[in-house]
Amino acid sequence: MRFNTRLIHDAQPPDPLTGAVNPPIYLSSTFRQAAPNRHQGYVYGRTGNPTRAVLEATLASLESGRAGLAFSSGLGALATLLEGFPSGSRIVAGDDLYGGTWRLLDHHRRQFGVRAEFEDLGSRPVVSRLLKTPADLVYLESPTNPLLKLVDIAEVARQAHRAGAVVAVDNTFATPALQRPIELGADVVLHSTTKYLGGHSDIIGGALVFRDRRTASRYAWLQNAVGAVPSPFDAYLVLRGLRTLGVRMRAHEEAARAVASALEGHRRVRAVHYPGLASHPQHALARRQMSGYGGIVSIDVAGGLRAALRFLRRLRVFTLAESLGGVESLVDHPATMTHASVPEELRRAHGVTDGLVRLSCGIEDPSDLVDDVLQALRGA
Repeated sequence: MRFNTRLIHDAQPPDPLTGAVNPPIYLSSTFRQAAPNRHQGYVYGRTGNPTRAVLEATLASLESGRAGLAFSSGLGALATLLEGFPSGSRIVAGDDLYGGTWRLLDHHRRQFGVRAEFEDLGSRPVVSRLLKTPADLVYLESPTNPLLKLVDIAEVARQAHRAGAVVAVDNTFATPALQRPIELGADVVLHSTTKYLGGHSDIIGGALVFRDRRTASRYAWLQNAVGAVPSPFDAYLVLRGLRTLGVRMRAHEEAARAVASALEGHRRVRAVHYPGLASHPQHALARRQMSGYGGIVSIDVAGGLRAALRFLRRLRVFTLAESLGGVESLVDHPATMTHASVPEELRRAHGVTDGLVRLSCGIEDPSDLVDDVLQALRGA
């Protein structure tokens, strides 16, 4: 079956008891046992739940993995992933990451003695230099948050595996509708299901998908031990969102393309970051490893912080809020919001200026979104 058909049918057959076309929501914290350790596959809600199991199987299938695990947030998924890397482990990570990801990796560096290095993984010479010596984990985003830089996942995976490292890719921005990192050589895919997979700004969730079952089994033990699991209702909401992921991503991309094209070359915009633009330095890589370019556009507003704040105040359709990937358009100021935990000198060094604004283009009419950003720029 093709991808959009699989979104609706993979691992989600009608309920055999009732014929319900939606997976039932099992709101039970515990399950009856016929005798001690004689049960029907479920014991306790933290360890496993039938609704969550359907979500995990669906995510694994869509990401071309062998097994998936669902969590209560994207950072809950990352925290559990890092539990597998003890003190002294060497982690090579991208230098343009979601602020919460940077904060957690830096915490493990300071608190637990993990050797975390933040570098530009979009540069082949940098990757070659970093992976000449053994590593335990290579962690990356592609496209990155918030600068929309790309990483050649296949090339990084090849070099990382030669260095003995596991490769984990945060695929939140692209989703499996546009990019499947395991097919490119990655070992683990991470998602904040809060974003495009849920798609309606009504849940908080995360997920890990694994290339092999052995690694997944080890992390299933950690999932149960750490306990950062989603509720059955949140699992159901992500399943509901997945069913429209394909059509939503097309609409998000249509809007983002329109906004990026309208702002490219605008006299009040220093730079437009969007991999769908031919001017993007990694546009050829985007065409090669993605089937679409996504719904996020970042712009650097001329005039710095004051101009960016005036721009934010004047927006009428875009809502100033953290998060992204919902049906409504959201706008974020990374330096003071999602990336405020990153020290200022590091933000600036990586290109996250005070004038940078991240636009999450929803599924409204693209013309209305274009009109909104243009009128806001006039007053900035």
